[in-house]
Amino acid sequence: MTTFRPKFSPSRRTLLKGTGAMFAGLTLLPRFSLAEEEKKLNLYNWDTYIGETTLADFTAATGVEAKMDLFADNDELFAKLKGGNPGYDVIVPTNDMLERMIKANMVMPLDHAKIPNMANIDKPFQDAAFDPGRKHSIPYMWGTLGVGYRKSKVEGGVVDSWKILLDSDKYAGRLSLLGDAQNVIGVALKYLGHSFNSVDAAELKKAEDLLIAQKKYVKVFADDNGQDLLASGEVDVCQEWNGDIIQVMAEDEDIAYAVPTEGSLVWQDTMAIPTGAPHPENAHAFLNFVLDAKAGAHIADTIKFATANAGAKAIMDKSYTENTSIFPPAEIVAKCEPGLYLGEEATKVRDEIWTRVQAA
Repeated sequence: MTTFRPKFSPSRRTLLKGTGAMFAGLTLLPRFSLAEEEKKLNLYNWDTYIGETTLADFTAATGVEAKMDLFADNDELFAKLKGGNPGYDVIVPTNDMLERMIKANMVMPLDHAKIPNMANIDKPFQDAAFDPGRKHSIPYMWGTLGVGYRKSKVEGGVVDSWKILLDSDKYAGRLSLLGDAQNVIGVALKYLGHSFNSVDAAELKKAEDLLIAQKKYVKVFADDNGQDLLASGEVDVCQEWNGDIIQVMAEDEDIAYAVPTEGSLVWQDTMAIPTGAPHPENAHAFLNFVLDAKAGAHIADTIKFATANAGAKAIMDKSYTENTSIFPPAEIVAKCEPGLYLGEEATKVRDEIWTRVQAA
């Protein structure tokens, strides 16, 4: 699987209702001068992965009616657009999927002159190996994949290794893993001391054997709802995305999040304009809007992932900017790797491993 990022539980879809009235702090946002183009924008995004009032605020600032459809993972996004763009102006692929789409000519080059707020992009994100020069994308959010857990249920109240999920019977029937190949196989490889992106047959076989042996202790391979299982008490430990766990941490002080010392995945979600976008001028205006400091701060404050918008971060509260679950220490990030697009053959190999793990 391409890296699946991770968003909120379906119950959080209510954040998207009544978006017109909630965030008054954007009153100073400039109105954008748009070319003569139908005043519509169609966004294809992860579930509840935007500010509570972002779309309504964009409409107020530009006069462009913004609508959003949802996809569940990067594979669904790719499949939807592979045969041709059905009408989307802006999409939100993760870094490895963006790289795949660039190679397949599925996204358009950006006109940076139409996105002056690119000046707000934090220095580490101004360039990217998967999109040199940010020719096709702007950074949106970034984060880590780690372990969510109940402090009262784990030994010592602290988790520091993938062992608790991948190589132990201590929490048999009380743990969950994500339901996708790339990220489960990737962390198994990290636990074993290998690269998250390894294509070495022997290393992959060890990861496969580890997962097959552990499967009998796994309650469920969760479709990105490990945080809900943790919050409801159905599991005590889970593999999940930092932002999802941070959301339930805010509601339950017994829940915590950790990036294991072996390292993990560090991901970056992007915004891009798909080839054939019906409203490319409006799309550029939306990317510029998202990179506005106040708009970016509102998004980050809503969804609790790490923003790549330095302007937004500069005006946000320390409870966000100094939260190590959102912005892990540099020494932890140094042990993490971005997910790479390894090519069709490598993807097929991992899918075959995943099939055997699920059938075991």
